[in-house]
Amino acid sequence: MVQLCSIEQAVDDVLARLPAHIHMGMPLGLGKPNHFVNALYRRIKGLPERQLTIYTALCLGRPTLGDGLQKRFIEPFVERVFGDYPEFDFLADLQRDSLPANIRIEQFFMQPGSLLNSAPAQQDYVSSNYSHAARDINAAGLNLVAQLLASSSEHPDRLSLSCNPDITLDLLPMIARRREAGETILLVGQVHTDLPYMPGDAEVDIDTFDLLIDAKDSSTLFSTPNMPVGFQDHFIGLHASTLVRDGGTLQIGIGSMGDALTAALLARQADNAGYQALLNDINLSQWAQLIEREGGTAPFAKGLYGCSEMFVNGLLVLADAGIIRRKVYPDVQTQEQANAGTLDEAAQTDGISVHGGFFLGPRSFYERLRELPQSKRLEFNMTRISYINELYGQEELKRLQRLDARFINTVFTMTLMGAGVADQLEDGRVLSGVGGQYNFVAQGHALHDARSILILRSWRESGGEVSSNIVWEYGHCTIPRHLRDIVVTEYGIADLRGKSDAVVIEALLNISDSRFQPGLIEQAQKVGKLPKDFRLDPRFAENTPQRLQAIAARHPNLFPEYPLGCDFTAIERDLLRALNWLKSKFKLTEILELGKAALDAPEASLYPEHLERMQLSSPEGLKEDLFQRLLLTGLKATAH
Repeated sequence: MVQLCSIEQAVDDVLARLPAHIHMGMPLGLGKPNHFVNALYRRIKGLPERQLTIYTALCLGRPTLGDGLQKRFIEPFVERVFGDYPEFDFLADLQRDSLPANIRIEQFFMQPGSLLNSAPAQQDYVSSNYSHAARDINAAGLNLVAQLLASSSEHPDRLSLSCNPDITLDLLPMIARRREAGETILLVGQVHTDLPYMPGDAEVDIDTFDLLIDAKDSSTLFSTPNMPVGFQDHFIGLHASTLVRDGGTLQIGIGSMGDALTAALLARQADNAGYQALLNDINLSQWAQLIEREGGTAPFAKGLYGCSEMFVNGLLVLADAGIIRRKVYPDVQTQEQANAGTLDEAAQTDGISVHGGFFLGPRSFYERLRELPQSKRLEFNMTRISYINELYGQEELKRLQRLDARFINTVFTMTLMGAGVADQLEDGRVLSGVGGQYNFVAQGHALHDARSILILRSWRESGGEVSSNIVWEYGHCTIPRHLRDIVVTEYGIADLRGKSDAVVIEALLNISDSRFQPGLIEQAQKVGKLPKDFRLDPRFAENTPQRLQAIAARHPNLFPEYPLGCDFTAIERDLLRALNWLKSKFKLTEILELGKAALDAPEASLYPEHLERMQLSSPEGLKEDLFQRLLLTGLKATAH
């Protein structure tokens, strides 16, 4: 029987019933009961005789304010969007390297880039596939689970794991077996008023939890605002969209490249004439056979099924647009009938159009889920991560459901031999984590009609220095080259599956930026991986940003800056564009670079609202005067 209690009473009970060393597991991302976690953390901080190890991932914190222009831009935005979101006390201590000696935080995935310089976070990182996290946490001695929940007045005896059934559903049978053996393991839950009640597998009996905090949390839910989608990402999304087969299965990740893919699929469906005109302008003849064999460019007559560890905003947008609509069913016989087109109309209403393990997104995403009628929400089944990320366990059913699967994931670097890098820097510091990327790449090879598609920008610019994201070698890889499949950049598609090293190298050179092709060719020839007389096909010698920008200018409607909506005001969109430009072009920590950046500043009278938003209408002193000129320079350079 569940016990209702306050946060402090829950902490008292946990301390009284569990041994000196508490091993607490929490869902990744949104589903953490921050207030309870902070109360327990503070209590154990003051009890040196007790120990606390927290097992989790993706501990969400507000964007760092930074200083200078960045702080002036971010601070008001953070206050408006994140409101009273309760930060984790332990996260601040991690970032300051001041974690108490009796407390450890073990994560298998970090908020990207946020803990690169935290020694305890880096030392206690656990490299584990998402699908193995429940197993590993349980084996470590888990004796406490804490989770944020959703409730519904229509189901007073039920609770929903909502945004995070992913690991919890996998843990529950493990916990049951250990309890039968006499171990004490507690489950603590707290309901959040704004968390969407997701039916289906995410629903559990209220008595699943031992302690239920009786005060509902109404603080601001953490959200991830939609960021601008640049021309590189739009071309990446466009190329990837041609590989998605009608009637198939789609998995995509978070971020601007995923948003760009969503935008391209929307255009393929709703503006196919414009979509086709853009494809013709790009000239995809090199990949026409691959696209015909593996994908398509026509509107979706059958629709897609979404099977993604992260139920992203883009999948919901695609569902609203009628693209995600192919349904799957919970048993082999019904699924076989659905695949054969013989399932009767009445039975079709019970199908699932999206399986997701967790969700996280902008505020509008949560609002849309809450607004949906129960009948529609039943089509979005939040479930255990083992079901989504692996084939074993109900393999026959999964193979029938996951027809023509396209697993589309981002990397930040590719080697010329076909290895992908997504989680860790060359020096060993973890940027984020493996998560489920390997799981989906492996499925891309295990399913007979599936493909793994890794997408990346071919180049990047920071502080005025341009470098290639396709390199000869890198000191670490997330996806080994023996699992290479399809790679997409803004310049095109490389089909690497089953190809020899020389063919792989040439295919990746063909989608590299032309500024770096000669150096990459020289490196490959030096070690004998390309013939000495190798010559790049002239069709790929003009892989330049200027060529792509000219194409984009001819099709402006297909390159929206915020294709899935925006949390920024119009003035903030201008400012963000300007600040990103300044960051890419100049080293803003160096006086000489600052001076160069400010040389071309226009008159302040041209941008009064922008200067007011940044508190630079009337600069005081040399520093603020320089900030004003820098900002004006960026605004002029990025004006639409």
